[in-house]
Amino acid sequence: MGLLVNIDNGGTLTDICAFDGEKVVHAKTVTTPHDLTECLMNGLQALGEQLGQEGGLTRLVASIDHLRYSTTQGTNAIVQRKGPRLGLLVSSDAQIESARAPASELFEALVGDRVAAIGGATDAQVVQAVRTLIAKGASRLVICLDGKEAAQVESDLRRALYATFPRHLLGAVPLLFSTDLAPGASSQRRLWSGLINAFLHPSMEQFLHHAEGRLRQHRARNPLLVFRNDGGSTRVSRTIALHTYSSGPRGGAVGAAILAEHYGFGRFSSIDIGGTTTDLALFEEGQVAEHRFGDVEGAPIAFPLADVPSIAAGGGSILSVANGAIQVGPESMGALPGPACFARGGTNATLTDIMLLAGILDPQSFFGGKLALDLERARNAVRTHIAEPLDMDLDAAVLAAIDAYEAKIAAAINGLAGKQGLDALLAFGGAGPMSACGIAEKASIDRVLVPRFAAVFSAFGIGFSPIRHRHSCPVDSFSDQAVAEARLRLEEQADRAMESEGFALQDCQCDWQAVTGDGDHAQAMPLAEVSPGASGFVELNVVRDMPSIALGSVSAGTVHSAAALHSRAAMGGMPLYRLEDLEAGANAAGPCLVEERFFTAWIRTGWHFTVTGNHDLLIERKGD
Repeated sequence: MGLLVNIDNGGTLTDICAFDGEKVVHAKTVTTPHDLTECLMNGLQALGEQLGQEGGLTRLVASIDHLRYSTTQGTNAIVQRKGPRLGLLVSSDAQIESARAPASELFEALVGDRVAAIGGATDAQVVQAVRTLIAKGASRLVICLDGKEAAQVESDLRRALYATFPRHLLGAVPLLFSTDLAPGASSQRRLWSGLINAFLHPSMEQFLHHAEGRLRQHRARNPLLVFRNDGGSTRVSRTIALHTYSSGPRGGAVGAAILAEHYGFGRFSSIDIGGTTTDLALFEEGQVAEHRFGDVEGAPIAFPLADVPSIAAGGGSILSVANGAIQVGPESMGALPGPACFARGGTNATLTDIMLLAGILDPQSFFGGKLALDLERARNAVRTHIAEPLDMDLDAAVLAAIDAYEAKIAAAINGLAGKQGLDALLAFGGAGPMSACGIAEKASIDRVLVPRFAAVFSAFGIGFSPIRHRHSCPVDSFSDQAVAEARLRLEEQADRAMESEGFALQDCQCDWQAVTGDGDHAQAMPLAEVSPGASGFVELNVVRDMPSIALGSVSAGTVHSAAALHSRAAMGGMPLYRLEDLEAGANAAGPCLVEERFFTAWIRTGWHFTVTGNHDLLIERKGD
């Protein structure tokens, strides 16, 4: 087999994890927000260096069987409200108020006053309404009409609008018809799906097509695959922009579910701590909760979303003092200018600066030794923004900042998990391992698993995603005739979709189900079990598995004392172990540090670690 490459593009760093059938190789590069194609190609270049491959980028790209890619660009665009101005056409003022109610701030940011009710209007009046919205600054329009005949009315309106605003003209305003995007869904879910998709579409389309072009220039064998928020991957031409929203965190959830099954964890939580946010997930019976009809910041959409909430706490989160207490985030320094210790112009205190002053991070080995950290700049930032406002010395300020940071994440875990206990905490992301024990203590969790590839874990998780397509058809009833007609239509759609991916439908796994209800009341069940008189959707899930990374044994084998590399002057001095140098069964008690090329795990007093057969770190409280 050729090389399988998985890339997770984050707001601060871009992670790469590759598998050639025998070994797993990982790399990192700094995200380039001005042009994501640049960090994509830089990441591949870094991967080539790790593989020791000669012949340059073209030879590497030509050796790749499949490249799966995830990006936070869509999530960040929503969070930062960076996107085109949208216009909206609906049936009535009541529909506007219904849409605004669940997410009024998001509606105001995306649409504002660029909305018109056109129920009962003539074609000429609709055209005038469109011109008015364009005059108000709308660069893309979403049309979402209400009622049982919405699909037909939108179809009729399409002909009238395209006759006046031909698509082939320069400057033509793109139109999105909600019944095309989400047929059969409620008008509110169609409306919000249309708005968010239209908001994300331009930047995602531009970047992904540019990235595909660059890969083709280097003789890519297969089209770029986009990892989606439903846990599957599809080629760019088969992906809607909305499916990229929160796709990176879903990659971490996929990886966590794989490891949890491997280790036998049932109910556990995961934390993915990056530069800007911490993504949380609660797993019941080894699976993360998924809403058949999800929501984006409270806005209901017509597509599934995993329950992976984010909080503003990461390695680059700004630490400040407000009302005599340390505040963590929500602002982040990102990749540029980055934490003060990056010496790129940042002056605010961040967790990275704190951990550098605590001695947990080594200024010379950080980021694989490719990014030297500036201790003096970190001291100045923490002294100015934390120690002096709290009237405490620098050492006390460092401890207080660590405590505030860990407490914020622990509170979020407890809020998600409730009073029922958790089997374990999976900690990953570049900043996850160094805070895992402290967070676990505050959340009353006694076992932590730090994966071997924690620093690139979302990219690792993407490596287990199949080619997946989900097709659905609305039905007024589940009578034999209605189901048969829906199945025939969906099989035709699925056959075309999988053919475009390069696979025959008969070589794929096909699962049929009925979906009834809406929102939190939505239920999926086998077609044979649904009531014939119910209404809902006939749904076909098509999966084509791809080769994935093989996992090592859970057992650590013979437990033996780990050999320390040397000690680090952190928190009074503690032994330092190098994960790459430790064999399965290596064991040591905290306080100590375990360092990998791109992460540092801080094992606290009262905890001990053991290297498992899969070369992960299993960290437990003594006596448990």
